[in-house]
Amino acid sequence: MDISFRKLITPNAEIARIISEWENDSELIPLIRPNFTKEALALRQEITVETLSERLKYIQIYLIFVDGKMVGEMNYQIDPQHLYLKEKRSAWIGIYIGDRSVHGKGVGTRAMKYLEEEIKRAGLKRIELGVFEYNRNAMALYQKMGYQEIGRIDGFTYWKGKMWQDIRMEIRFKEK
Repeated sequence: MDISFRKLITPNAEIARIISEWENDSELIPLIRPNFTKEALALRQEITVETLSERLKYIQIYLIFVDGKMVGEMNYQIDPQHLYLKEKRSAWIGIYIGDRSVHGKGVGTRAMKYLEEEIKRAGLKRIELGVFEYNRNAMALYQKMGYQEIGRIDGFTYWKGKMWQDIRMEIRFKEK
């Protein structure tokens, strides 16, 4: 299995179509975005070339490929307002593998390592992320990689009839 990564510079219609499909997949929605109400789970939004171009103004986006096929997306923002710990030179990351055929095959681990290296190269000192408390697989991956819990936000996302916490985690890099 050949896993590779490519920074998104110029979105095209095919990339937008695939990302739109993933971001509107009813099985992925509870894992990749907060839903503050039951009704939010049903919301769908088409991702377009324009949407992606707008995101690129404040987010670094990387595409994940397995054997030449796009299977996921990861990204980071620098010092966004929603950080739990408001520390300068922090990256907020997001990652998802949209193609379920490669779940559980180490793609997420490789992608996280790659993203960490890109963030270090950018001179940032820490990474922060949020993981919904019911997403045990992602939590286990982050813990295995050395991420530590730094806080919880109650009533953050709706799923399966109730509100769940967002668990905030971080990893810090040694200063050079």
